This record gives sequence, C-alpha cells and structure tokens, in this order.
Amino acid sequence: MPRIQSTGKCHFCFGTFSKSAMTKHLASCKAMQPAWESSLEYDETQSVKCFHLLVEGRYLPEYWMHLLVTANISLKRLDTFLRDIWLECCGHLSAFKIEDKTYSVMPMPELKEKSMRFKLNEVLYPGIKFYHEYDFGTTTFLTLKVISEMELKAKGRFIIIMARNDPPEKKCYVCGKPATQVCVDCIWDRKGWLCDKCASKHKCGVDMLLPVVNSPRVGVCAYTGE
Repeated sequence: MPRIQSTGKCHFCFGTFSKSAMTKHLASCKAMQPAWESSLEYDETQSVKCFHLLVEGRYLPEYWMHLLVTANISLKRLDTFLRDIWLECCGHLSAFKIEDKTYSVMPMPELKEKSMRFKLNEVLYPGIKFYHEYDFGTTTFLTLKVISEMELKAKGRFIIIMARNDPPEKKCYVCGKPATQVCVDCIWDRKGWLCDKCASKHKCGVDMLLPVVNSPRVGVCAYTGE
C-alpha cells in the first residue's frame, strides 16, 4: 500500500504544504512578518526569545503542529495547551520526558520526578527532542522538537499555532465512504472506522463510538475533540 503523504496549512499565508516541506516554508514565509506585525502579541518596543516547536504523534506522525512559543513559559502551560488542543478527556495525568528527567503534572519524589514549573528556556535548547505522555492507561504519546530559537518584537507570553496538519482521510472499513465515527474496541484491528450509516449497524453498539477528530488521541478513552 503506498504511503499517504501528510499535508497541512500555514496559518500565515494559508498555503498547503507537505509535512516534510512545512519546516522550510515557515522559515521563509513572506506572509509571516506582516501577520505578526498585525497580531495582538506584537510590540516594537520589546524583544522576547521564542522557540519554534514541532509536535507530532510519536506513533501517529500524520498528526502534527508547528508552534511559536515564548521561551519563558512553563512546561505546565505547554502541557495545558496540548491538552486543550489534542488530548484532554478525563483529567488524566501527564508528563514530559526531557533527556534523562521526567517532569510530571503530579510529581512523585520517590521516582525522582520533577514538577512542570520549569520554564522552557531552563530545560530546552535548539535541536533537542523531548517527549510528552498523556494518560498512563491508554496513553497518547507525543514527540516534540525545538526547531529553532529566535528573537521577536513581542510582549507577554504566548503559544501560537503556525501550521497544523490537515485531517487525515479515514475511510469506512465497510463501504469505503469517509469515516465519521470510530469504535474504541475495533480501532486496534483497523476495523473501527465507520461512516454514519454503517456505524448505526455496528455490532459493538453506539455506546462504543467516538467522533473522528483531528488528533492523535482519536478513538481513545472518551476523547471527542477540541
């Protein structure tokens, strides 16, 4: 089966690019500077250090985002953002793994875990890869990378989505039409994707169905979307 190429949209110029091309595009997007200068975060009198982060599903890399973040935000704020955009369903625990250390939302000293109060610029640097896990039962695994560091004319602290993947095309395994529902039991053997019509007849019943959403947590636990 040919590999399906993931695409996404730049939030500055609204152009569509492949996942592999998006990083290069963002480094030279001509619409970025005008868009930035008209944003609420822009302030020509101040400069702040920012990181360009790439976030993707560790085992579902077709889900990805490019983020622009001020380097002085905490890991906790980044964790909250990831929960709000991609993950939150039942208030599960979460943690970042950075090099050989774990930064947890509820740290356990006996396991030598640290809190998420650390700022990004205290634990990250350009080129580093690090990891995020949400829900230690039915875990969603993310990989993050600091693509670059930059100084921007800005005020405050922020996280901005610069680009995000287009929703991957999922087809109903019964009839081949676009899937709108997924069975939380059958997703593991790739027979969980269903259109509305076929979902109404699915053997597991409607209580086992979740909506198809643009997130690496699709079909997991009780996650229904943003």
